[in-house]
Amino acid sequence: MCGIVGYIGNKNCVPILINGLKRLEYRGYDSAGIGILTDDNAIIVKQKGKVSLLEEKIEELNLYSNIGIGHTRWATHGIPNEMNAHPHSNNDGTLFLIHNGIIENFHVLKKGLLKLGYQFKSETDSEVIVHLIDSFLKKGFDLTKSVQLALNEVEGTYGLAIVYSKEPDKIVVARKGSPLVVGIGDGENFVASDVSAILAYTKQVIYLEDGEVAILKKDSFSAKTIYDKEIEKEVHEITMSLDEIDRGGYAHFMLKEIMEQPETVRNSIRGRIIDEDGTSILGGLSDVVNELTDSKRILITACGTSWHAGLVGEYMFEQFCRIPTEVEYASEFRYRNPIIEKNDAIFFISQSGETADTLAAMREAKMKGALVLGICNVVGSSIARETNAGVYTHAGPEIGVASTKAFTSQLTVLALITLLIARRKNLSRVDGKTIADELKLIPEKIEKILKLNNEIEKIAEEFKDATNFLYLGRGYNFPVALEGALKMKEISYIHAEGYPAAEMKHGPIALIDENMPVVFIAPKDSTYEKIISNIQEVKARGGRIIAIANEDDNEIDKLVDYTIKVPQTIRMLMPILTVIPLQLLAYHIAVKKGLNVDQPRNLAKSVTVE
Repeated sequence: MCGIVGYIGNKNCVPILINGLKRLEYRGYDSAGIGILTDDNAIIVKQKGKVSLLEEKIEELNLYSNIGIGHTRWATHGIPNEMNAHPHSNNDGTLFLIHNGIIENFHVLKKGLLKLGYQFKSETDSEVIVHLIDSFLKKGFDLTKSVQLALNEVEGTYGLAIVYSKEPDKIVVARKGSPLVVGIGDGENFVASDVSAILAYTKQVIYLEDGEVAILKKDSFSAKTIYDKEIEKEVHEITMSLDEIDRGGYAHFMLKEIMEQPETVRNSIRGRIIDEDGTSILGGLSDVVNELTDSKRILITACGTSWHAGLVGEYMFEQFCRIPTEVEYASEFRYRNPIIEKNDAIFFISQSGETADTLAAMREAKMKGALVLGICNVVGSSIARETNAGVYTHAGPEIGVASTKAFTSQLTVLALITLLIARRKNLSRVDGKTIADELKLIPEKIEKILKLNNEIEKIAEEFKDATNFLYLGRGYNFPVALEGALKMKEISYIHAEGYPAAEMKHGPIALIDENMPVVFIAPKDSTYEKIISNIQEVKARGGRIIAIANEDDNEIDKLVDYTIKVPQTIRMLMPILTVIPLQLLAYHIAVKKGLNVDQPRNLAKSVTVE
């Protein structure tokens, strides 16, 4: 996600901020900026693009200050540009802040602030916070109290660092849902969203928890809750090196991103469910929702992992929206002169929003008059700009080439779109509420699966020398079989195939022997008995079986060699859960083979050529 760094002490903060921002570049971002105080005056410098461009801009200004904050932004509200970059300031320029997270009620807060005469320069939700704090300063409260009072009105997530020229001896920081760490130095203190930004200067750190506000001065640190209760914080010693800390303590970005999925799925859902109506609200589709609901056919076009997400979307749209749906490889779409009608709606799914094949297919469909919609992760990307409308996944930057958290976020967004359309058509409020309630439970169920990491690693040890894998699933879990096989191919270089389980006896069964591991995705649903029959067919031929099954399924243990148990949920959401053990299995096998997990050979994160 976005990066935060701050400094207060006796040194020039400018090079410290720039170096910190460089250490945060791995997280992904689209713009950067710093804010400093000089003789009680605030100076803000912002730049779209790389930190190196910001650095060049700052060098021309020859700035010096003992206090400042810096930020790298990954756009969520508003396109990537200098105006939307952080820091954001109040109207008279005396107060400025940087923010990570999403403010869910910013529309309501903004309306109130506009009535008070506040003027907004950016499209961001973050600017609301600086004006809200300013409104309490104007009532006579000091900076710390104003921050506390403002945050009591804020709904959403935040990691904040705030500087006020009328109280130039402090940085106030606050956290809820977005990590912040305070670095303790000798006559200087630091703040960052990730210890990598400050590890070159100190290894003494304090971790802030949700609902805590900290006051950093050059010689002191103190903490309170947003309700003004004093807190004693423990200082921790960081033992990891800079190279290790870049990945947040994880051995690889891929593992870090797998482990982030409870939060990334929450981010995809946040603010998008209307509980009382059992439906969803997707601002990016508001202008076209009637046209989408009335469409005669939906097409989904994508590549790789996003194509697998589209296959799950096909099941969702047809089961609940009752709209015929087809899924196309973007790389084939425009070359076969596809039949596109005026009443068609076409979704283009891409993590980066820059996938060349998907862009080319999108432009072909747009030329033929279809309703062209995007599902992507990167704000301001080509797909986001060129589609008629769309939905962001809000998964945050994904650095590992093998997509993990982007996939589960795409599935989450497809479920939200399904709920939106189906409730406007024939889905009852009760059934809609069932889906909505289950969606909200998915993050904690993912957390439960991730606790099986060590167990899955032991299974990986048994299969690290395999040369082939077969993945089998039915219904919603057939695309999961494809995705599991793709992960294994991408990072372990083991040949793997995904099939509908019923198709096994139409060819692949010939491959099965004692050397062929077979992974069955076998949750208890309407196809369960059929899957059990397929398992018995494999077992009869000596195949070694790994089953992804439900927690309450004890019978399957007798039929397979290994089971990985996942919580139960409704069928349409089960792929979000069943895919995670397969991500971990592929990851651990690749690690045990000594391979470059994050940058597998021949692959790029964003495929920008056809």
